[in-house]
Amino acid sequence: MLMPNSDRLARLHYMANGFRVLTPGDHVLCAVSGARIALEDLRYWSAARQEAYASATYATETLSA
Repeated sequence: MLMPNSDRLARLHYMANGFRVLTPGDHVLCAVSGARIALEDLRYWSAARQEAYASATYATETLSA
């Protein structure tokens, strides 16, 4: 039986130019704010830290610290 991926946290492996889905889901959480980020809206992450960010501002703040 197939399980729908809606309202399910995904687990991803972040790479320099994309990400690979390790555990299917429809969203990840921002490492800074905890905000829910739909996979289709995910644009900012750190491959080195393996973290997702909800906005460019959060990514810049984190990566410049």
